[in-house]
Amino acid sequence: MRHSTLEYVGAAPTRRKRRNPLGGWLLIAFALVLGGFFVRPLLPFLQAQQKLTSTGNLNEAIESLESDGDFASRLAAQALGRTKAEVSFEDAYYTIDFPNGDIPDNKGNRADVIVRSFRGVGIDLQQDVNMDMSENFRRYPQIYRRKEVDSNIDHRLVPNLQRFFSRKGQTLAVTTDTFDYRVGDLVVWRLVDGNPHIGIVVPGPGAKKSEKWIVHNMSGSPVWEDRLFDYKVIGHFRYGQ
Repeated sequence: MRHSTLEYVGAAPTRRKRRNPLGGWLLIAFALVLGGFFVRPLLPFLQAQQKLTSTGNLNEAIESLESDGDFASRLAAQALGRTKAEVSFEDAYYTIDFPNGDIPDNKGNRADVIVRSFRGVGIDLQQDVNMDMSENFRRYPQIYRRKEVDSNIDHRLVPNLQRFFSRKGQTLAVTTDTFDYRVGDLVVWRLVDGNPHIGIVVPGPGAKKSEKWIVHNMSGSPVWEDRLFDYKVIGHFRYGQ
């Protein structure tokens, strides 16, 4: 049986060129050099920040706040104490005791640092939030479209804490003037991704103790930082004072 010849229609086939691996390595090397060019100027700042928030300055700030004796200072001392904890960021749902229930000590989110700081001065936000939500559920954000209160998670959600502090605490002016913020104040921010965030105002370290810094937890363990106005402030409160 004779086979007919197939006619090829189209562009003439070309042989694929072998890639030069040297080009990829040159690109990686260029990226590293460029990254180093931009990161190097930040190194002194990062080293200075680490020196400012040293263990010595931290302990000195805590001792000074505790010696003041007033509620706001003791709350700020508790918040600073939280920065000593090694914590992995955790937003997962946990079934916990009520009242005074907590997730494992080595886990926490942005709200947990607030709850734990208040417990250090004798206030259980889990119980306080649950009580107010039980009586006024519809006045709170309807998160996840839930139909009833849940003492396992309600106090661990920033929108609920913001609503609670606005109802039961003092609602203060939202400004960009540090003089309007006092040690022990609670601040709620809107991050660039649209999510709410929360922290506690504390004094700065060492020679910067007259400045207003914050304790907050954005992604890991609670930290002590000079970032009061780094995000858009959408809430400013005092509670328990």
